[in-house]
Amino acid sequence: MNARLTAALLAGRVATGLSRTLGRGGGTVIAGHVVPRIDPTALRTVTRRLRHGSVLVSGTNGKTTTSRLISHILQQASLQPLHNRAGANLVSGLVSAIVAQTSLGGWPQADVGIFEVDEATVPAALREIRPRAVLLNNIFRDQLDRYGEVHFVADLWAKAVAHLPTDTTLVLNADDPLVATLGHERAEAAVYFGVGDASVGSGETPHAADARICPVCGAAFVYTVYYYGHLGQYRCPSCGLNRPEPRVEATSVTLRGDRGSLVTMRTPLGEIQATLSLPGLYNVYNALAATATCLTLGLDPETIRAGLESFTAAFGRLERVRVSERELFLALVKNPVGFGEVLRTILTDGEERSLVIAINDHFADGTDISWLWDVDFEQLEGHVRTAICVGTRAEDMAVRLKYALVPEERILVEADPRRALALALERAAPGETIYVLPTYTAMLELREVLRQDGHVAGFWQD
Repeated sequence: MNARLTAALLAGRVATGLSRTLGRGGGTVIAGHVVPRIDPTALRTVTRRLRHGSVLVSGTNGKTTTSRLISHILQQASLQPLHNRAGANLVSGLVSAIVAQTSLGGWPQADVGIFEVDEATVPAALREIRPRAVLLNNIFRDQLDRYGEVHFVADLWAKAVAHLPTDTTLVLNADDPLVATLGHERAEAAVYFGVGDASVGSGETPHAADARICPVCGAAFVYTVYYYGHLGQYRCPSCGLNRPEPRVEATSVTLRGDRGSLVTMRTPLGEIQATLSLPGLYNVYNALAATATCLTLGLDPETIRAGLESFTAAFGRLERVRVSERELFLALVKNPVGFGEVLRTILTDGEERSLVIAINDHFADGTDISWLWDVDFEQLEGHVRTAICVGTRAEDMAVRLKYALVPEERILVEADPRRALALALERAAPGETIYVLPTYTAMLELREVLRQDGHVAGFWQD
């Protein structure tokens, strides 16, 4: 027995319990502050005892959904994942996750680790966890005050993956040139995924395309199709850098608005046809990423298909909540590309929508909200029944909607989250869906209102 590790895990459990008992939160990070003070090697020790190793999942968008998809598919294969499900994705969250799923003797009560990791935390996580696979999904502009421009994150990841062991597989998005180039020096250990159905793309350059320049030579990329943001089929006319051939590719995609999508994937082990309840092309990418990762872990296509089709969204990420004969559709928004894709998804049928848009500027949201001016809110013109703006930057959001030509009489500002939800429910007809689009801390505030009223469980119980 490692007495130091045991003492650290016990202290972490006590801290977590106290946090929840005293109503100070979900206890999803506090153990991560306590445990390293007693045993700084706890995360390393426990994760290296996992029978099937660990997977690290990162990317600007889709981290929580994709890691949950992988975890869910593993459970279909009767494997028990050790997973930071609540989305606490700094090192403190990873440590807290092991505390919850490890015996006091220091042995994980799970088969495989699935760790969602914040983009900037990838180097620190890799110093502690020797992963079997690293999934890097995408890089978009996000929280400029924390991450800076996209090339900062790309450089950070390039330096981190350069030191990976040769037996670690990189699972990379072929359609994102910033991500795909990370595999150039490790071709034998890189697995790519991407979309091959041009019918769901466009030939026009999106407003929020973040990477139009070749990272190797600096020439402008030539795209034959854009899927969203700078994701698409590209080539560099100067140095010849091309989109890599995906090992897992969506050959057919049918988008069904906010009700999901149908996707056919080509894989080395045969075709997978799946009906996804998760809507939007961005979730097709999450499904592709999860599929490529699970194939890398040795799972079979039928198990993966069953997992994709039975998966439901995580809290606040396309979550549906019934309240007073209405439906609340919660979709987290946090950057220009992600917000734009959520709007595109919910506006597919062209009908008017009732919206609650909640914008906070706390540290976890990003204190710089200038990104709101890069979101394509102009697609809302003619489609807004009511837009209730709430959060610390509600007034800024209302101004942005006015410039997007949403009629002023349809825009309301309400500072209090509880009153904002009540107002939205009052204005909506029975059976109507209200689309709630919050930043991260605003989402937690709104869900806390719903939890106190008995409509959802605490996010740490999801």
